[in-house]
Amino acid sequence: MRAGVWLPDTEPGFAGPAIVDTHIWIWYLDGQAESMASSAVELLRRCVRGGGLLVSDISVWEVGTKVAKGKLDLAPDVSTWVQRASRRPGFSFLPLDREVLLSSTQLTGAVHGDPADRMLIATAGLAAVPLVTADGSIIDYARNEGGFSVCDARR
Repeated sequence: MRAGVWLPDTEPGFAGPAIVDTHIWIWYLDGQAESMASSAVELLRRCVRGGGLLVSDISVWEVGTKVAKGKLDLAPDVSTWVQRASRRPGFSFLPLDREVLLSSTQLTGAVHGDPADRMLIATAGLAAVPLVTADGSIIDYARNEGGFSVCDARR
């Protein structure tokens, strides 16, 4: 997949693999399709059936952190939610490794300050796999700096 920002309806044949940003992972699994463009939901469905959706382990940390801070409520609890999510067909988890951790500290330009987002950007760049996100800061960074592929899932 080419570097830069693209819309899901411009790549109707794309079927993965793709990395999902933490909010996309939550929205997709919790049935919050209205939070994304309908073409993004269809792209995610194609990926689940095809090459798969990849979830970085940093997303597990981010979900746990948001729950601990009261910014996210998952039923019945975060551990059970993650356990169930890990068994969903079409999803695989990507471990954080030293290469991703170091790369996240060496991103060029004005990059998002959120460490989880930096690790997702680094993972997408190193894996040469698109990152599906609705985060405007990540989308702007990809548009300005390039070097990795981003699917803009915003409505």
